[in-house]
Amino acid sequence: MVEHYKADLAQVMPSHVKPDTFIRLAVGVLRRDRNLAQAAQNNPAALMGALMDAAQLGLTPGTEQFYLVPRKKAGRLEVQGIRGYQGEIELIYRAGAVSSVIVEVVRQADTFRYSPGRDERPEHEIDWDAEDRGPLRLVYAYAVMKDGATSKVVVLNRAQVMKAKAMSQGSDSAYSPWQKHEEAMWMKTAAHRLTKWVPTSAEYMREQLRAAAEVAAEHRPTPVAAAPGMPSVPGEDEAIEAEFVDEDEVA
Repeated sequence: MVEHYKADLAQVMPSHVKPDTFIRLAVGVLRRDRNLAQAAQNNPAALMGALMDAAQLGLTPGTEQFYLVPRKKAGRLEVQGIRGYQGEIELIYRAGAVSSVIVEVVRQADTFRYSPGRDERPEHEIDWDAEDRGPLRLVYAYAVMKDGATSKVVVLNRAQVMKAKAMSQGSDSAYSPWQKHEEAMWMKTAAHRLTKWVPTSAEYMREQLRAAAEVAAEHRPTPVAAAPGMPSVPGEDEAIEAEFVDEDEVA
């Protein structure tokens, strides 16, 4: 089924994505998950819609970049595509404006300190010897820009994450990544909020290059035309027509 739409998917993929690899991964995830395969059979259009979204974003389907999950709609399963936290981070990196992206969850036993306006970045201490760090409490995300500056720091508590979960379609389904990969979805929520404050598209890099070209053009010297009646000055490589005159003849 998926192979039939290879050409259509390839047309919308960014140049770094290999269509054959994309198709192979999509087919593989359908074969591994019987419920997902049934959902694809029930509504092929929903499957292709999800794959088209992944292809346009240049994200890998069936991974933590872009989940493919079955969900019930009108009493039967169909495929739903959900961007994962790794996908959000990939889009940030791809824009070329950041050198690193930090997204972490804070659990009950962790120590976390961050005061906006006072602290540039959060301080997060983890007791790695603890057998149980406790339930999820907070999640945070920020980026370090190419010039070393720190982006806005996004910090969300449990109530804020649960509000985002409630707004997500099918989040209460047994198939939802909110049920199977809760920590990853907390991180996705914070990373998604971070995208409001940092570039997430290759358009940003193209705009930077365009602006740099304009600045260079402004500083490029403009040739000055010779004033009327004034001889033009030849360039270094231009030949000068002249006649050698014997000094004795002039005298």
